[in-house]
Amino acid sequence: MPLRHSATPRPPLLSIVLHQPEIPNNTGNIGRTCVALGSALHLIHPLGFEVSEKACRRAGLDYWPRLAVTHHESWGGYAGATPGVRRWLFTARATASVFDVEFAPGDHLVFGKESTGLPANLLGDPGVGTPVALPMLAGERSLNVATVVCVAMYEAVRQFLARGVVRATPTGGGIELGPI
Repeated sequence: MPLRHSATPRPPLLSIVLHQPEIPNNTGNIGRTCVALGSALHLIHPLGFEVSEKACRRAGLDYWPRLAVTHHESWGGYAGATPGVRRWLFTARATASVFDVEFAPGDHLVFGKESTGLPANLLGDPGVGTPVALPMLAGERSLNVATVVCVAMYEAVRQFLARGVVRATPTGGGIELGPI
């Protein structure tokens, strides 16, 4: 059974899924973006770092208690806990661009570990999700996972703003999530 800390009483705007993340700074940055956008974070073990309360305090992650984070012991545990969700699998090897898909509230955006990305068995199974990529110059290997997560989340927010799913605040510098 997944461990859950939910700081958000409403459904998350998006769910970010990190499959076996290795670098704590990337996960911390991604967690901060999730908090800023009312989104959830799923961490699929094993992790390459510690996320105990002491480790988070030591790392200065003062926002971590406000993050809706769920830990899963394996991909199977995550998949079993989230049946029926729509998943977008981020990989530099996809042919579809993140700018050509239509995100919906509640979508799960799935990212692989920093050293190897998502496993081939997940990418090769159409029942798992749809592979997508950020466009980049031919021959470039990849981008930092925290950067890709941020771009993908804000592309989803851009789409949601255009469709009226979320609203810009009167000052234009923020968003109001409202009922989803």
